[in-house]
Amino acid sequence: MVVIKFGLVFLLILFSGFGLNMAEDDDEAEVVVEEAVEEPESTITKYEKPVPKGHVNFAEPFDKADSINGWKISEAKKDGVDEEISKYNGRWEVVQPITPLLDGDLGLVLKDKARHHAISVDLSKPYEFDGEPFVMQYEVNFQNGIECGGGYVKLLSKTEDVTLKTFNDKTPYTIMFGPDKCGEDYKLHFIFRHKNPKTGEYEEKHAKKTTADLKSAYTDKAFHLYTLVVNPDNTFKMYLDQKEINSGSLLEDMTPAVNPPKEIEDKDDKKPEEWDERERIPDPEATKPDDWNEDAPAQIPDPDAEMPEGWLENEPQYADDPDAVKPEDWDNEMDGEWEAPKIENPKCKEAPGCGTWEPPLIANPEFKGKWRAPMIANPAYKGIWKPRQIPNPDYFEDLQPYKMTPIGAIGLELWSMSDKIMFDNFIMTNDKAVADDYAMQTWKQKKIAHARNESRKRKQMIKEARERGKSKPAAGIFQQIMDATEGRPWLWAVYIGAIGLPLVMLYTFCCSGQKKSDPKKTDEPTPDDPHDSQDEETKEGDEDQPEEQDSAKEEEPEQAPEDASGDAKKKPSKTDLEEDEEQEEEPAEQTTNRRSPRRKARKD
Repeated sequence: MVVIKFGLVFLLILFSGFGLNMAEDDDEAEVVVEEAVEEPESTITKYEKPVPKGHVNFAEPFDKADSINGWKISEAKKDGVDEEISKYNGRWEVVQPITPLLDGDLGLVLKDKARHHAISVDLSKPYEFDGEPFVMQYEVNFQNGIECGGGYVKLLSKTEDVTLKTFNDKTPYTIMFGPDKCGEDYKLHFIFRHKNPKTGEYEEKHAKKTTADLKSAYTDKAFHLYTLVVNPDNTFKMYLDQKEINSGSLLEDMTPAVNPPKEIEDKDDKKPEEWDERERIPDPEATKPDDWNEDAPAQIPDPDAEMPEGWLENEPQYADDPDAVKPEDWDNEMDGEWEAPKIENPKCKEAPGCGTWEPPLIANPEFKGKWRAPMIANPAYKGIWKPRQIPNPDYFEDLQPYKMTPIGAIGLELWSMSDKIMFDNFIMTNDKAVADDYAMQTWKQKKIAHARNESRKRKQMIKEARERGKSKPAAGIFQQIMDATEGRPWLWAVYIGAIGLPLVMLYTFCCSGQKKSDPKKTDEPTPDDPHDSQDEETKEGDEDQPEEQDSAKEEEPEQAPEDASGDAKKKPSKTDLEEDEEQEEEPAEQTTNRRSPRRKARKD
């Protein structure tokens, strides 16, 4: 039963991994089943141009190849870099994805690697932060993966000196939002430039880093949806594939803080010379004891040690090699007097040692080291000195950082070591419901198509495995195990433990040695032996051994032990023995007992 229970637990744990994987892709799984019935596998869903339902400030689905005509490619040069790579000469194009998902769907693609790319487009009307939520949403697909680069968007500030033709990394922006990756650092930026109301200068404010795992969005070569919401109450939320992954307050969760501190340290304040920061000091009244010997060595030769017997004091540890021969080309004038090389003295191999014997060193009981006065609390201690606080001359309080600089254009200014980065379905609005509905018409359709394609791939893999002699269920289970551990490597430990525990329990209960012997099955009497009389021996006879019972009846009974009162127990009469035989003939009412050790001893 225990093994069966462990087997059931194993199956529960094993398929819980499948449940985790299937729960995350629940929408995809449902759609795959429905779509597989509705349309043939050889067709691709027809792309339909999305229509925003509600107020929008900007929407660009890139549904035509000439959609790029409304965007301006920068002709600027980047300052502070070599002339060869300073130009914004990266190419842009509106084309189909590498893996088409919707028939006729296009997107804006960054085509080159290791080049500066910059492209932008004006808004028909600047976005004003006038009390409505700000929502920015778009899609990114790292079609060839990403080594070092980003897919973030810059929402350019509406100023008179902004020219899209010279759009570069110095062009002022209001918000920068989107994915960025270099090395193993996966980020989702939200940065806004805040204007100091006193000086008029701008400073970048960075949102705290999300704790969500973003890696799959950079590596699975699928379209992912990025959404930013900034509310009039100075809160913000960031979404990846319509799942919230970061949120906070513009006043509390940005670095550096929007509002400076009211007080700052006085740079002109100096620590007084008499200021004592020492918490403890050597006792000035302590004196070194007269018997303190600072010159005593830490170790001394062991006075009780004796030279081992057989030590060869007159033999050197190394001797000249007797087989060595002076080289023929040796020149004493040039090379000096020739000496044979040294080898270990063969006489020392069997002896405890050779050469001058010295006793081993031991710790010197008289060693005390350098004397130092004990430490005591410093009566003059004043604590750690800090400059005094003074009012911050640059202090201001902006309780509405939401009211940012108006946005006049949308731009992509990127450097990437990977190519074929695709952007699609930009939308800017003041209502997240509008952005969600737009995503249902665009990104959601791609997600469904992507899930359908993955389902078809799995079916094809199962089919190929079956053709190679593998069963379809086995291939399916293996694929589910691999899918379940995607992004959850800890499941491997669960699987190993779930498989190992039943095997260990099975071995323990079935193959772990012989049964323990019953302490009553022994030739020696035991203290708790219930068979203390011949009467009990006869009553508890073995049903399967009638000949032994008859033999026991014919033998002379042993001297019965005396009971507590000192009287000897009576030996069983013939009538009692006959009654016992009648009881043995009724197996339905008589339980089978073990053979009496004493009767076994008499039989032997």
